[in-house]
Amino acid sequence: MKAMILAAGQGTRLKPLTNHRPKATMEVGGAPLICHQLRWLASAGVTEVVINLHHFGEQIEACVGNGAAFGLTVHYSHEPVLLETGGGVAKALPLLGDEPFWLLLGDIYTDFPFIQFPHRLGEDALIHMLLTPTPPFRQRGDFEWDGERLTGRGDSLVFCGLALIHPRLLDGCEPVPFSLSGLYFKAVAAGAVTGQLWQGFWTDIGSPEQLEALRERLA
Repeated sequence: MKAMILAAGQGTRLKPLTNHRPKATMEVGGAPLICHQLRWLASAGVTEVVINLHHFGEQIEACVGNGAAFGLTVHYSHEPVLLETGGGVAKALPLLGDEPFWLLLGDIYTDFPFIQFPHRLGEDALIHMLLTPTPPFRQRGDFEWDGERLTGRGDSLVFCGLALIHPRLLDGCEPVPFSLSGLYFKAVAAGAVTGQLWQGFWTDIGSPEQLEALRERLA
């Protein structure tokens, strides 16, 4: 099983903390955030991970190395120009192969047991997402669903930043800057996105306040 961690972003909302380091190396719970994420992936049967790099990417590479310390093989997809979420995945597809893979945003922390996330997609699905009720720190949600498939945009649920994706989702996409959100909503409209609900702890570190709240929780 392969996975990709999106870690190339500039962490604009987390400035000034990201002026000299990437968001993925922020320490929480005694370790860089990306180290927690790699352990989650390894515990759930992932064997290979691709990490895209741009903003202080050399710091991430120095922190993670070849992945052996986590029981993983780690590959890097370097982006001289930031390709956003969609372009970043499109560029990394040769490293990810032809089978469905997990995609994990590099700025989330959760107590979700990754072993409960599927390795296979349901019939006619291109994406499977982990969802949670819209938390107080989000002004708006992302999706509505019927208990199995996502049905449209809405404020009830947010995407937790963990998805199982079939490479076909990116058919025809070039490694140029674009967001995955357009592909997500197109797939939702086609009835091709399933989901599962997580009601435990989940957060992103989109602001210094959220980062500090997470650190206090894990202290």
